[in-house]
Amino acid sequence: MPEGWNRRSQRITRGAERSPNRAMLRALGFGDNDFSKPIVGIANGQSTITPCNMALGQLASAAEQAVRAAGAMPQTFGTITVSDGISMGTEGMRYSLVSREVIADSIETVCEAESVDGVLAVGGCDKNMPGAMMALARMNIPGIFVYGGTIKPGHYQGRDLTIVSSFEAVGAHAAGKISDDELYEVERHACPGAGSCGGMYTANTMSSVIEAMGMSLPYSSTMAAEDEEKMISAAESGRVLVQAIQADLKPRDIMGRHAFENAIAVVMALGGSTNAVLHLLAIAHAAEVPLTIDDFEEIRKKVPVLCDLKPSGRFVATDLHRAGGVPQVMKMLLVHGVLHGDCMTITGRTVAETLDSVPDEPDANQNVIQPWNDPVHETGHLAILKGNLAEEGAVAKITGIKASAITGPARVFDSEQEALAAILGHQIVPGDVLVIRYEGPKGAPGMPEMLAPTSAIIGLGLGDSVGLITDGRFSGGTYGMVVGHVAPEAFVGGTIALVEEGDSITIDADKRLLQLNVADEEIQRRRQAWKPPTPRATRGVLAKYAKLVSSSSIGAVTD
Repeated sequence: MPEGWNRRSQRITRGAERSPNRAMLRALGFGDNDFSKPIVGIANGQSTITPCNMALGQLASAAEQAVRAAGAMPQTFGTITVSDGISMGTEGMRYSLVSREVIADSIETVCEAESVDGVLAVGGCDKNMPGAMMALARMNIPGIFVYGGTIKPGHYQGRDLTIVSSFEAVGAHAAGKISDDELYEVERHACPGAGSCGGMYTANTMSSVIEAMGMSLPYSSTMAAEDEEKMISAAESGRVLVQAIQADLKPRDIMGRHAFENAIAVVMALGGSTNAVLHLLAIAHAAEVPLTIDDFEEIRKKVPVLCDLKPSGRFVATDLHRAGGVPQVMKMLLVHGVLHGDCMTITGRTVAETLDSVPDEPDANQNVIQPWNDPVHETGHLAILKGNLAEEGAVAKITGIKASAITGPARVFDSEQEALAAILGHQIVPGDVLVIRYEGPKGAPGMPEMLAPTSAIIGLGLGDSVGLITDGRFSGGTYGMVVGHVAPEAFVGGTIALVEEGDSITIDADKRLLQLNVADEEIQRRRQAWKPPTPRATRGVLAKYAKLVSSSSIGAVTD
């Protein structure tokens, strides 16, 4: 090993021959020859809380064996996860975004306390990825991420199913479009085994982001959780990490400004989740890289949507993998001048070097990745809207809808549950604009996702005729005329708090506008009369989070 590679672990493994630190490491299996080896922390998100994480133990074990064989000493520890899909639509969803911070803090805490020389994080569900990346960026010690893999699609009556199929079936059932039996069969077949939700939802979006940034291995972000190649990739990740430790290749050497621009371009090309905006801002904050919400809009204008993926498209992540995966998409972006090929990756090769053998255009015998000159959409799908309803910005997914603008009467709800009851109770009609507020980072607290109401709207056949805005988030499975991340949020007195039932609201994707059509004088009168509501959480993790968390417009960070 090069002189000085173990600047961190030498604090506890060097020094006095009878060091008590060394004595404790001996109890863990260290022999005399092991104290000169780098120590690698393996942050294992194994959990049977969710199918996303149920197979992670095997991947962590494969990585552990590879790290040891490569000449380092692995030390495995656990990190938490919550299931976004299972908690969706319940009070438990308030803890989802909070878990991102807990994951980041827990990885940082263990790695810094134990002075590890590198860290390999293994994760599956949505917040595992950004949480791990935030920790790696903060600590800036050699690190790599291993994705648990995507779930394979379920099948029913010739259709590919995902978890979103089950949520949308609830709305279709409420509209009388499907029977009790069909609702039951969709639910039975939607999730056939281990892995994260199968469309280009948040988990697969963020795994793709990490691959695009060079912090995981090529092709690893779209592998199926249950396929053998996932185990092979996990082991290779362990070997690559040890090489990175030897080369002193650290996350901030990889995750510079251009790497973030690459990640945003890939999200746009894939048709990825709105949550990517929130998480990339938070990771950039941790890495001390200047990135703003407006940067997404600038890159969106340059990058077409190339992939026909669920939720608004036809295919799932395993289809993308067979079609060439993220490297094929990146090569197209590189060839057409919207990707930085000189960015370093965890393998020690640049992006351009990594993509050298990838074809310039996708195979003509597949329909998942469209050619550059015939994209799914001419420009990116994640638009940043501003106006008097979102002075700091809001995020809209503007593809997969027939109309790019709507002006209609506000239907105001102070919680997701109230809105869902109105939707399923057939109280929402074409032309309405739903306002779901006090669901932001501080107000909820926790900024829950709104897959239940948005899926119900789709299931009822209102996706092209009803608008929805919220200071909460949307699931990666959401599509339609919906706008989330409205900031400032209602709880801190954002204009969304001042909307009254029946007010006219305009959502205009083409103009990037989110506007309350009420006179400035009237808005000011309402603002003077407004009083902040009583906090929903006064003790525990939610209360602590509410005190610390920033605006969603800068990533809802807590440090």
